[in-house]
Amino acid sequence: MKNILTLLLVVLMGTTSVISQKKKDVLLTIDGNPVYADEFERVYKKNLDLVQDESQKDVDGYMQLFIDYKLKIAEAKAQGLDKKEPYQVELRKYRDQLSRSYLFEEKLTEDLAKEAYDRSKEEINASHILIEVGFEAKPQDTLAAYNKIKSLRERALKGEDFEKLAKENSQEPNADKSGGNLGYFSVFSMVYPFETAAYNTKVGGISEIVRTNFGYHIIKVNDRRARLPKIVVSHIMISDKKGAHTFDPEERINEIATMLKQGQSFESLAKEFSDDKNSAVNGGKLKPFTKGELRAPEFEDAAYKLKNIGDISKPVKTEFGWHIIRLDERVPETTFEEQKAELEKRVKQGDRAKVVVNAVNKKIKEKYNYKKGTDYLPFFDTYVSDSVLTRNWDMKPIPTAQDKTLFTIGDRTVKFSDFASYVADRQRSTMPFADKESLLASFYDEFETEKLKDYYRDRLEVENPQYAAVLGEYRDGLLIFDVMEKNIWNAAKNDSLGLKQFYEKTKQNYRWKQRVDADIFSATSQMTAQRIQKMLEEGRAPEEIKAELNPDGSVNVLLTQGIFEVGEQELPANLEIKKGISTIYPSNDSYIVVNVKEVLPEGIKELDEVKGRVISNYQTELETQWMDQLRSKYDVEVNNKTLKKVKRQLK
Repeated sequence: MKNILTLLLVVLMGTTSVISQKKKDVLLTIDGNPVYADEFERVYKKNLDLVQDESQKDVDGYMQLFIDYKLKIAEAKAQGLDKKEPYQVELRKYRDQLSRSYLFEEKLTEDLAKEAYDRSKEEINASHILIEVGFEAKPQDTLAAYNKIKSLRERALKGEDFEKLAKENSQEPNADKSGGNLGYFSVFSMVYPFETAAYNTKVGGISEIVRTNFGYHIIKVNDRRARLPKIVVSHIMISDKKGAHTFDPEERINEIATMLKQGQSFESLAKEFSDDKNSAVNGGKLKPFTKGELRAPEFEDAAYKLKNIGDISKPVKTEFGWHIIRLDERVPETTFEEQKAELEKRVKQGDRAKVVVNAVNKKIKEKYNYKKGTDYLPFFDTYVSDSVLTRNWDMKPIPTAQDKTLFTIGDRTVKFSDFASYVADRQRSTMPFADKESLLASFYDEFETEKLKDYYRDRLEVENPQYAAVLGEYRDGLLIFDVMEKNIWNAAKNDSLGLKQFYEKTKQNYRWKQRVDADIFSATSQMTAQRIQKMLEEGRAPEEIKAELNPDGSVNVLLTQGIFEVGEQELPANLEIKKGISTIYPSNDSYIVVNVKEVLPEGIKELDEVKGRVISNYQTELETQWMDQLRSKYDVEVNNKTLKKVKRQLK
């Protein structure tokens, strides 16, 4: 929770002072370093509605938040956190992501997302023949594989049985049994070049030869059909995770299934018993989905077998537990705009990203006058030994006379020595390659892309004030997180003695409310609830009552036992807290009877019972003390003349 609050503070601080300023009015200095008025004005206007403390909503109050923020950044830099490798790695990741919208990538990504949307309306049934050959293979091996797939394609085009050709020639595992049949698939199911070839081939046709990282393929399209529409379902879930319940989950789901057959409301049972709390509050309703979108194929299969709106499934087992599913709606087709964000996310994460990379590199080269220098391969084929294949190559310095220019981009020159350093680092995390030349070619493509993008981003921060401001904001945000983690969050977690002393000082703040040790009976009718009361008065055991009132597999009573704090959801809201058998409390479509065996008084909770809350509060106290130290350590001077001017402008 503390981390979330600090990240919110980072957001509150908004854009940094990187933006070029028309008017350099200094609002304050921290150890002589200026902070400008226009930065304060921007963040004040941007974030005023997010400030919860009313006392901090006026300019003077907000100024204290702003100063605290700047002090934390100053301290983070004083502790050298901006030089740490994890910080640098995280910043590079964000810089890469942020620059995408400026690097010509967004339009390319959108085009590929639109293509995926159009393809997603169809499913294709196809078979294929694979001749394996990796991109790192020797030229003669690649040519042999190509000639073989070419011959097979010619035979297929002349009418030979495709399935027989696949069984006898395809190098896909189990092709001798499957005949290369892949069944039905849709967009994102296959690697992008394969998917494209399949979608570009008519039913009954044979595709052109297509190359993937697996090898060469030819594809025969057997059928095309419209993809299943999305559906909306509601479900009741009983978790089967260890320790989740004192009862048997399968028995409970079967009891609920019986209650549904007896006419109990699906929504009411979901609200009362479902362990999927996010959907339970809505009567069990889930967001629309189609096959392949959930991580539970058993759930999807059962849902799509329901034919009519309102149909209810039998209990279904998934990795999450037991479910009962009801079909609520068949969803009309969604537009591209409605799916755009999710589709673009998948484009960026999949092999379509390579298409974008190649196009982006071409654009950067054109914009900044890329010039190719000396070819790397003749030198590096000798300079780099085969030990690079086992990640053991030891880089030796390249003599100045041999340190040729690989390429220039703008005013930046990239040398052989730059690539050598990249190879030395990159070898440690590489996958196995068949030969050194393939490894060097792959590394060079990565290296050139990285250098082109680095140059573009560096220029972007100079040329685009908006980009510079957002990147600066994130820089500061990372520093705030790191300095808080080091000085407050971890300090509180690791200081067991200080935590115990803090607990002893504040333990009156951590108290149990009144509790009850109780058996809670949920009955399907008022008459059944009355029978429960009578049987309890006779001294009958809870399990005996449940067994007698649920004859022949029917479910008229559910039993929940344990110790409950007054106000917990399991107890009726207006339960009279006293030992003995309660009156009957209506709850949704059920009737609740509570047998209170013991009333436990209020009391102080042990440290282990509230450790999370105590740590959070201890962090708050440590932060208060730390901020006092920072205010003493740094010299903060506010320019009152500028502050008055800011107040006038903000009115």
